[in-house]
Amino acid sequence: MRITQGMLSSNMLNNLSNSYSKMGNYLEQLSTGKKINRPSDDPVIAMKGMNYRSQVIEVEQFQRNTTEVHTWMDSSDAALDKATKALQKMRELAVQASNGTYDPKQRESIMKEVEQLKEHMIDIANTNVNGKFIFNGTKTDTKPIKVDEETGNLSYVQDGSPVMIEVSSGTKLQANVAGSEVFSEDLFTKVNDFIDALDRSDQTDIENSIGTLDGSIDKIINARADLGARMNRLELIEDRLSSQQISAKSMMSKNEDIDYEKVITKLIAQESVHRAALSAGSRIIQPTLLDFLR
Repeated sequence: MRITQGMLSSNMLNNLSNSYSKMGNYLEQLSTGKKINRPSDDPVIAMKGMNYRSQVIEVEQFQRNTTEVHTWMDSSDAALDKATKALQKMRELAVQASNGTYDPKQRESIMKEVEQLKEHMIDIANTNVNGKFIFNGTKTDTKPIKVDEETGNLSYVQDGSPVMIEVSSGTKLQANVAGSEVFSEDLFTKVNDFIDALDRSDQTDIENSIGTLDGSIDKIINARADLGARMNRLELIEDRLSSQQISAKSMMSKNEDIDYEKVITKLIAQESVHRAALSAGSRIIQPTLLDFLR
């Protein structure tokens, strides 16, 4: 086989071009920190990376969902705490007003305080968080309790549907407390009966109101206990999601991220090879006759 000067030059240029390509690839890896920068670089790594990234995105979405559930639960717990205190204050006033030494005038003063507490309870039942009425089930755009401005009568538009939010794969958690149970029409009927008994200064009915208020307080306490159990479960789910996120990101990093020490070593080695190729090529490709005819 006849080897010509043109063949030597062509082969050397091809090899130099390949060497430049390898150095360019190493430089690109160092600048991006990734093993591949396009799927065609390594389809296997690219496919695995897509799967790991999907896992991370899914976990992050569940974490956003848990934040939403936390908002519901924390707001509900705070509102129920205020409602419990309001009812306990009513009970204290009922015990105070049941004293036989109290005259109608004194009970009237207590009645006015109870009426204010009732208004406070209505405000709690209509708690709005981020534009949502949290005690009206899935009808979050509607007030559960409305007050007629002229008559003062209450109307109830309460929805007891649970608000279920997916917090992990295949797991949904109820985020709300059913307002139709804790702030029911029956509750406000009992409060109105207590107010009416104070207005009539009926000691027997006032004493009976103590027991009915106790029952309402127990309902709210039970609702808070159920809410607390769900909050504890949510914390466990959050811990598991955090572990899943760390694991998925670690696997994604191992799959895609470069080992800087290895890549730098390869780049230095390739630079040495490239310089050696240039040096050897300059000696192998001898001057032609034309160089002597100039």
